[in-house]
Amino acid sequence: MSDSTAEPKPRVELYTDGACSGNPGPGGWAYIMRHPDSGKEIERNGGEPETTNNRMELIALIEGLESLNRPAVVEVYSDSQYVINGLKQWLDGWKKKNWMRAGRKPVLNIDLWKKLDSLRNTHDLHLNWVRGHNDHPENERADRLAVAAIEQFR
Repeated sequence: MSDSTAEPKPRVELYTDGACSGNPGPGGWAYIMRHPDSGKEIERNGGEPETTNNRMELIALIEGLESLNRPAVVEVYSDSQYVINGLKQWLDGWKKKNWMRAGRKPVLNIDLWKKLDSLRNTHDLHLNWVRGHNDHPENERADRLAVAAIEQFR
């Protein structure tokens, strides 16, 4: 029996991007969180001195999801096919194969994929791939924030 008094989950839009200068090299991540009901927006960025682009893409999404203070319906927008395909197509198979990918090779960035696995069980994720550097305003803004975060390591 469902609880008809339960408050509906809030809806948010989450735009993420990661960047790396060299791969590996110094990297940056960024997210823009929009709360459509209130119109409120939050943006955050950060980075690491030695990392990869894929790690920065994953961290951008993790940081955004971890910033939510309660379960939400999250419309995710990312230009990373690695992140989108990982969540939509690969993650469940990796788990069934004890975190191995094709050729019995261990999953790369397993620490981050395990965090995302936990977060996707907390939030209702709706995943949207957007073409990078294609005049998508929030994706372009997230890219600028991620690239700016790299500057602290130069």
